[in-house]
Amino acid sequence: MKTVWISTAVILLAGLWSCSSPQPAEPVLKTAFNGKFLIGTALNTSQIAGQEPEAIELTRKHFNSVVAENCMKMENLQPNEGTFFWDEADAFISFAETNDMHVVGHTLVWHSQAPDWLFVDEAGNEVARDVLIERMRTHIQTVVGRYKGRVKGWDVVNETILDDGSWRDSKWVQIIGPEFVQLAFEFAHEADPEAELYYNDYSVATPAKRDGIYNMLKDLIEKGVRVDAVGLQGHLTMTSPTVEEMEAAIQKLSSLGIQTMITELDITVLPWPSEQLTAEISLNYELEEQYNPYVNGISENANRALMDRYSSFFEMFLRNHEVIDRVTFWGVHDGQSWRNYWPIRGRTDYPLLFDRNYKAKEGVAVIMEMAQQQQPI
Repeated sequence: MKTVWISTAVILLAGLWSCSSPQPAEPVLKTAFNGKFLIGTALNTSQIAGQEPEAIELTRKHFNSVVAENCMKMENLQPNEGTFFWDEADAFISFAETNDMHVVGHTLVWHSQAPDWLFVDEAGNEVARDVLIERMRTHIQTVVGRYKGRVKGWDVVNETILDDGSWRDSKWVQIIGPEFVQLAFEFAHEADPEAELYYNDYSVATPAKRDGIYNMLKDLIEKGVRVDAVGLQGHLTMTSPTVEEMEAAIQKLSSLGIQTMITELDITVLPWPSEQLTAEISLNYELEEQYNPYVNGISENANRALMDRYSSFFEMFLRNHEVIDRVTFWGVHDGQSWRNYWPIRGRTDYPLLFDRNYKAKEGVAVIMEMAQQQQPI
């Protein structure tokens, strides 16, 4: 009888031990890439306001860097001259601080999403050069000054080089000239000398554009202007750019002695409606059935191809992790992505790592395993 009791006790203890033993933690992106680069995402105003708790939970779990999708752009922060709207940006910064996240301010100077008053006087005439410079100074130093010490780095200037490497003929260039970029970086540095300062652009893998950005940044650096990194926007299709083209851009730009960042990453699985591969926000094509093939769900083959493409890019990012500070997705999940309404409104796209049900897609685990196999730097 005694022997039976001992055997039973051993079995019970073994059962209790197996129940109480810690189970393997579910892998998360930010942990998988620890020691390589930060993993970030963009948040929209609804999420920041707490209206999508599932997306917020995903953000807390998987990401250690955040950027505001829209609420820190100039038209949002200063809709009327001298009148600043801080509520949404303050809430975004508070969320990031509460969750100990790296914060990126996006964006201080951009030709798009600028307020109507910015480039004209009260009579509707184009403002003088010195007036626009002062308006730029006031905006940058007010915004950067408000968040001094709280924002890790700023996208100071966004998208001022065209695909052929020339300067975009924006109002900034027309009124101030190309030196507006240098002035913007200097104003931001004056407002917060400790903040990192970035230039951000799309289609950087295009050789002519890559070289135009390289030459612009080289000139700034040689003049002693603080430039910490360049953001390569990752608005990709299933065919363009190639991994090799993106890697060549990373390597050339980092040869300036600055870091690179993969920003605004998403990969559309939908047919592209033009020969022009770009992230120009003004594009707008008509919705046609041929350009919206996955209304009722993505096919298994298309999803596998998407995740294979993501894996190929992340393999390259890991290979170059010493010059990549951050990889940031442009959205938390498929349902949030701007790809559903750009460049054709009303499509159903699947460009991110998490689906509309907030679940990681098949293949995400492979990407995390790939990262964990590398030794931290």
